[in-house]
Amino acid sequence: MQTKTITRKWLPPALIERLKPFLGTGIYFSANYTDWEAASAHASGYDSVLILEQVKQAMLKVKAGEAVFERDSVLISEAQHSFPVLAGLLRAAGESGNQLSVLDFGGSLGSSYFQCRDFLSVLPSLKWGVVEQEHFVNYGQGFLQTEQLRFFITIADCMRQIRPNVALLSSVLQYLPEPYNVLDELVSSRIPYIVIDRTPFGDQKGDRITIQHVPPSIYEAILPCRVFDKKKFLDTFLDRYEVIALFDGSDGTAVANGLGFTFGGMILRQV
Repeated sequence: MQTKTITRKWLPPALIERLKPFLGTGIYFSANYTDWEAASAHASGYDSVLILEQVKQAMLKVKAGEAVFERDSVLISEAQHSFPVLAGLLRAAGESGNQLSVLDFGGSLGSSYFQCRDFLSVLPSLKWGVVEQEHFVNYGQGFLQTEQLRFFITIADCMRQIRPNVALLSSVLQYLPEPYNVLDELVSSRIPYIVIDRTPFGDQKGDRITIQHVPPSIYEAILPCRVFDKKKFLDTFLDRYEVIALFDGSDGTAVANGLGFTFGGMILRQV
């Protein structure tokens, strides 16, 4: 009997609904580790050249009009919008004379830009700066960069050149060894809005470190992954940003070693 059949037979319908994004994708989570270093010893990481190559091939098809956008190298042929993310971006633009300048931290080769650009095309001014690893940036600058879409290695470079009014962090913080350092840098830069999406949160006390297994159909990788203590995470912004909205992410709910967690997001505004 296939795993999906067993899952649907024995799990409650409400839980099945939350797990749907992962059923059939081959993505799963395993183990608990005491720290990031221990998890990294059992992982391949996101800096693999093979991952970049698969994302490159997918993005070239997007650029050629063969797909609307790509997510994690998977081509998406129909428009799909994260309306909470769009709400955060448009609110930031609305408070800046409909001028939108986005710092997209960990934005790959512009996945979110290509996903959102048609919806945001009504704005008189759109700038989108992706901050990524050097090999992603080199490719982006050489083959994808436009007047609207630019690529940077550091937050400081992006801040200086496009003066963002919103930072977007979509499915990235959980893969960083020091995510709170990145958040502190963004908060200290006094960006008016921060939008976080597709990030795993649990009710446990303290962050959990686990491993995410990604199948070859996406890109074969084993990644250290952090499940954030939601209260600790929100305390990072205490007295500096207010929570405008909390929302569920498109990735639903997952389980690692019997403990569940939920992917979600938030819109934060500087106070």
